[in-house]
Amino acid sequence: MASLHHHHTASVPYSKAKRNNSSSTVVEIHHHRDEVITTTTTSAAMAQMEASRKSNNNGEEEKSNPISLTWKDLWVSASMGKRGTKAILQGLTGYAKPGQLLAIMGPSGCGKSTLLDTLAGRLGSNTRQTGEILVNGHKQSLAYGSTAYVTQDDTLMTSLTVREAVHYSAQLQLPDSMSKAEKKQRADFTIREMGLQDAINTRIGGWGCKGISGGQKRRVSICIEILTRPKLLFLDEPTSGLDSAASYYVMKTIKSQLDHKDGIQRTVIASIHQPSAEVFQFFDNLCLLSTGTTVYFGPASSAIQFFASNGFPCPALQNPSDHLLKTINKDFDQEMMEVGLEGTNGGALPAEAAIGILVNSYKSSEMNQQVQNEVATLSKKEISSSIEKKSGHASFLRQCIVLTKRSFANMSRDLGYYWLRLAIYIALAISLATVFYRLDTTYASIKDRASLLAYISTFITFMSIGGFPSFVEDMKVFERERLNGHYGVTAFVMGNTLSAIPFVLLVSFIPGAITYYLPGLQTGYNHFLYFICVLFSCLMLVESLMMIVASLVPNYLMGIITGAGIQGIMILVDGFFKLPRTIPKPLWRYPLHYVAFHTYAFQGLFRNEYEGLKFDGGLTHKKYITGEEILREMWQTDMSYSKWVDLAILLGMIVVYRVMFLVIIKTTEKVKPIVGSLKLLLSSPNRTIHVIQNPNATPLHLQLV
Repeated sequence: MASLHHHHTASVPYSKAKRNNSSSTVVEIHHHRDEVITTTTTSAAMAQMEASRKSNNNGEEEKSNPISLTWKDLWVSASMGKRGTKAILQGLTGYAKPGQLLAIMGPSGCGKSTLLDTLAGRLGSNTRQTGEILVNGHKQSLAYGSTAYVTQDDTLMTSLTVREAVHYSAQLQLPDSMSKAEKKQRADFTIREMGLQDAINTRIGGWGCKGISGGQKRRVSICIEILTRPKLLFLDEPTSGLDSAASYYVMKTIKSQLDHKDGIQRTVIASIHQPSAEVFQFFDNLCLLSTGTTVYFGPASSAIQFFASNGFPCPALQNPSDHLLKTINKDFDQEMMEVGLEGTNGGALPAEAAIGILVNSYKSSEMNQQVQNEVATLSKKEISSSIEKKSGHASFLRQCIVLTKRSFANMSRDLGYYWLRLAIYIALAISLATVFYRLDTTYASIKDRASLLAYISTFITFMSIGGFPSFVEDMKVFERERLNGHYGVTAFVMGNTLSAIPFVLLVSFIPGAITYYLPGLQTGYNHFLYFICVLFSCLMLVESLMMIVASLVPNYLMGIITGAGIQGIMILVDGFFKLPRTIPKPLWRYPLHYVAFHTYAFQGLFRNEYEGLKFDGGLTHKKYITGEEILREMWQTDMSYSKWVDLAILLGMIVVYRVMFLVIIKTTEKVKPIVGSLKLLLSSPNRTIHVIQNPNATPLHLQLV
């Protein structure tokens, strides 16, 4: 297997790989000079490699404690504003054991995703949670690497290929103790396990280009989250968008191959809307909900018998899950759904009545008592008091490098990020250059030069808000990965900033050269470089401003309106449309005039252009007017400092804006749960609110007891 790390590989199509009943085999051909080496990688061999990875420096195997999860009398309600609160989950009790798959089923709106979010510590700050949730019999947070959550929405970078998306994620999530080749090998193995080998070099795709199907996107999302080999796996609608065959193989992979072949007793909790009969048989336990109430909890194989014993037998040749969901779905009670109540000769019975019969029967059943006993047993079981953390993330430096590479690849392929803006900027630059072509030093050119520079420093930079929708998509990916603990906020900000610099320089240089030389602005390479530096600073500042807006206003339409409004106010008080000394002092001059970055761009470009030039006197009855006189008297520029101070202020503001973006994200993560807890405390003064640190999700989540 050592040759896997050192030779260029070309994989034989997976469909042509030899297989047997016990393991899948992939034949890979490695080319090294004139030599051809054939290596056979089996799932068993991969599992053996994974087992060897778990040994520590002394050669001893790390402890691998499985994770059990129990919840008792769990209530969750959401604030409805003036209408009060609405109960979403009502007194649920259950458990999830290692090596088993617990399926949460029920009609739409029954609380499946809410239960999953509650168990994973992902509830929003406007929800109220009561009850007891124990991990291995203790109240503790879920450690990164030991747990993973696959969301229902597939939020992925659409410009990356399947291979790139999974490989970049492996580089971010897996620790530096693993070599780059080992991370690549695990990523490739996971891709094959999910049946994505035929789409490995296909882009995920979005509005700009056609990519993989919705079902394949679903599997890519699962791939990314299982790279760390988590012991507790939450899946929100894992079969959503998949056909029956893909659903079967995905669930089979999760249930069988990943549970046993990597030597981990994994606990899997999945919310599933309507599984096929083949998928249904993979479930060990079933939690059936209706309007937040437990209709049934127990072995999935006994659910049909439970329904039949209460007068709701499953018709022959019907999918069991279809029968269960049809019986407890009260959305169509007006249709008087036929549920075949035993003893009524097949008469019609409203689903509301059927649910009442089943809920009451379950509460008084022996099965409910068994669940209560199992929860009590697992809660008292002597298991390790804490979940051991895995070897951790990649280092901060590695995260910055990987995020920079990934962001650069995304920006270079996304037409809407910079390329469309570059084309528009070039068109605007040509328009400006032809309108202001060959400026001279007449008295009229004084105003023309000012108009040209003001247009560049305001309206051209204003157009940078066009990239806001692309950045919002990046923020969605960041929020998902941040919530799952893939990397930190600082690494994301660094990666986004570094990857954007080459593109902003390109967007600044090409249109800047057109608008500078064709109109004939002041000659000298130092003047041109200063002009480009100011333009670059303005574009970076607009992008930084829109990053701040995106962190506060996630909706891209509202974000564009907000960003445009903020820039409009800054342009109004920058000193061109109304001279600095005539701007009203309260608010507009102090502080907005000095807070607006357009002020310093405007002054810097004016100093760069007018200083050293002489213009015809015109109506002043002077032979000529110096540029310094124009700056002092016409544009009311403060001449006590040089243009380089203006540039330094602009560069400093870039740093300040980026730091503000970083602080806002971190503060929002910490403040939202606290604000939510205070609201709940005011609305429920008799309840005690505990704020528990959860490093695997948003830094704080709530638990009310």
